[in-house]
Parts: sequence; structure tokens; C-alpha cells
Amino acid sequence: MRIHRTQHPRNFTVLPNGLLQDRRLSYTARGLLTDLLSRPDGRREDGRQMADTSPQGRGAIRRALRELTEAGYYRVDKVRMPDGTVRSEARVFDTPQLAAPGVPRPASGEAVTGRRGSPLVKNRHQEPSLPAARADRPSAHPEATDGPGGQPEIQQPSAARDEQLREAVATLYRVIRPDRRLRLGEAEARELAPLVAQWLERGSTAADLARALLSGLPAIVHSPAGVLRSRLQRKLPPAPIPEQPPPHRRAECAKCHDPVPQPGICRACAGLGAQTVAVGGGSLFAAAGAARVRAAMQAARSTLDSGLGTGPIRLSSDRRGARPVGDRR
Repeated sequence: MRIHRTQHPRNFTVLPNGLLQDRRLSYTARGLLTDLLSRPDGRREDGRQMADTSPQGRGAIRRALRELTEAGYYRVDKVRMPDGTVRSEARVFDTPQLAAPGVPRPASGEAVTGRRGSPLVKNRHQEPSLPAARADRPSAHPEATDGPGGQPEIQQPSAARDEQLREAVATLYRVIRPDRRLRLGEAEARELAPLVAQWLERGSTAADLARALLSGLPAIVHSPAGVLRSRLQRKLPPAPIPEQPPPHRRAECAKCHDPVPQPGICRACAGLGAQTVAVGGGSLFAAAGAARVRAAMQAARSTLDSGLGTGPIRLSSDRRGARPVGDRR
């Protein structure tokens, strides 16, 4: 299907896609709502006049108005006039006005862009929102900023960033496709793409996103983009903790076996300085410890010889293991 649109300079009405694609309403109700929204504010027209000026009968118009009322697009209020009389006043909305938080409440009145039928006048002296590239920097990168010295500094490659956002948009559409309540336009999906990209960067999968976005949704979702944005922000997984590098292992001196920063010999063995002892009198403590070890080993050997005899010790192996056996004569 190819869509052909014409740019209208005047006499046109801007409507949200959520209204035109609201599957809760029949095509008759949507067409009637579009016709009502295109009328000027303050026009008086009832269901009988609508039916008389359309191919549908009064029954079809009555059912369409009932659908619009239940969906929150159409409401009839009783207004008491200053003279005491009561008059019915119909109100038409381009967003469903139900008791839900976050739904805008538009007021009646003229559009902020001016009256319908007025010619469009462009302010040629107004600063554009996206200024063109400066003449003295014709080759500046579109995403570059002024770095030190006034030189352009690119924050992130545009091609890599665009590819990341496209992948995030595709993942988001794939996740919300099973739920008809979450219908997004391309512009809304692009606004949510940076949040989805953060989820993907932190190791989340499409299944993780589906559990976070689709579980526990209300029966009627008035703002799919708002619900998804809130859940993507509130349920964002924590950033992974970077792995700590392994501790640096010090080498040993090839001569005295003291720890050194790099393989080789220490400064004392190379004659570049005196040997540094970590504990005062280290050699004395080492000698005393070695003497105690030798004494303990001699005592254990004497005890073993006295229990097995004075002959030489040999090992005898059986199923229960090896055991020393004395040479008995």
C-alpha cells in the first residue's frame, strides 16, 4: 500500500494517529469524529442534523455517538444559563477523556496556530531550531562539537549510533507486537530507542524486555509511549560491574630470591644499593627458625627409631597402604 499525501497550506485539520487507528471504534464512528473535529468551535449540530446530511440513517449515527461517548471522545453536558434555563452542550475531544492519569484535557477554543482560513505567514527573521552549518566550517561533522582550541570534536560515530538505534527500534517493535494495546508510531519508537539501547548494552534480551514491558498492563492503555517509557526507566537493570584486573605478581631475584618488580636481579645483587630487609634482623629469625625445624625433625626420627628398632627402615606396601617396618632379626 502506497500513501499519497498533499501539503495543504490552509483549511486542514491535524489529528493524532491514535484517534484514526483506534480499533475500538467502528469506521463510521471514526469518520463521524473526524467530521466533528473539522468543524469550527461553537457550531451547533445535533444527531438528527448529522443523519440528515449523511448517507447513514439516524440509527447508525446514534450508535456511532454511543461508541464515541463510551470511548471518551464525545460528551454532552448540561449547562445552566444566566436566565435559569438549562441547555445541552456537546463536547468533542481528539484524545479519550477518561478517568486515567496523564491524559491531556484540552479546552475548547480556537487553535493556537490561528483561525482557520487565515493565510500562513512565515517569520523570516526567526532563528531556526536546527541551524545550518557555518560557512567557515563547511566540512564539520553533523554531530561534532567544539573541543579544545575550537576544533570539531566528534562524540560518537554517526553510522554506529544510527545502526544501534535501528536495532533498538526493531527490537522494541518485535517485543510489543503480540499486544495490540501497545501501538507506536515511528517517531515514538525513535524516542524510546535510546532507552532500549541501554537495556541491550547491559546484556538484556528480547525476552527480558517482554517480561518488563508486557506484564501487568491495564485493560485500556491510553498512552502506550508513556507506559513504555516509564517501565523502561523504572525497570532498567543495573550496569554490569567491570571485572577487576588480576593482582600483579612480583618476580624473584635470580640470586637472593627477594621480590623484585621485574624478572632479573635486585639492586643489592647488582651492586647498586644495600639490601632492604622488610623485617629487622631477618637473617637471625631465619636461622633460628631453621634450627627449630631441624630439632623437630630429629626428635621425630628418634621417636620413630625407638618404636621400630635400631635396624634400617624399609617400606612395606599392602592393601591398607605403605607403613614402615623394622628389620627384625
